[in-house]
Amino acid sequence: MSKINAFIRGLMVSGVMLVGAMPVTAVAAESSSPATGYDLHVQAPHMMPDGTPGGPYHHYCKGISDQILQCLLFESTDPKAALVGIEYFVAKDLSRKLPPIQWHRYFHDHKVEIETGRVQVLDMPEDKAKAVAEAASKTDGVIYHLWQKGLEFPDGSVSFPQSLGHKFPGHEAK
Repeated sequence: MSKINAFIRGLMVSGVMLVGAMPVTAVAAESSSPATGYDLHVQAPHMMPDGTPGGPYHHYCKGISDQILQCLLFESTDPKAALVGIEYFVAKDLSRKLPPIQWHRYFHDHKVEIETGRVQVLDMPEDKAKAVAEAASKTDGVIYHLWQKGLEFPDGSVSFPQSLGHKFPGHEAK
């Protein structure tokens, strides 16, 4: 089991495990919806494909396996906010199997992103937020932006923003 897997398995947030593969302690009636459990709230800006900063985006995340968290991205916390993107947090031992050109085009190192100070883990005590950030730093992220800024509706185009602070050296050195 990788270090991130062991660490994420150990984190508990409001009685709910971060990794969906673990048993969940029910607070209310059990839900069978895949939309249940997006309780981890992270806020971070993105570097849009044209090089301009975007966001900050509100990421609502949950674990779907021992090595992957998936996040729903919104521009605000308004209950009617449109879903504008998806980000996957992937354990580095998986994402670093990709050819370097593919990794650099689509992925970013969460350790580098967190070190910029622009990422905030919200809605939990500071000590737990630091633990979540530490676990996230052991992952890489890939963002799929589905609803482009300024459009009245999603038109089917997909862009791949990066994190602010993404570096482009050979990923073997990371």
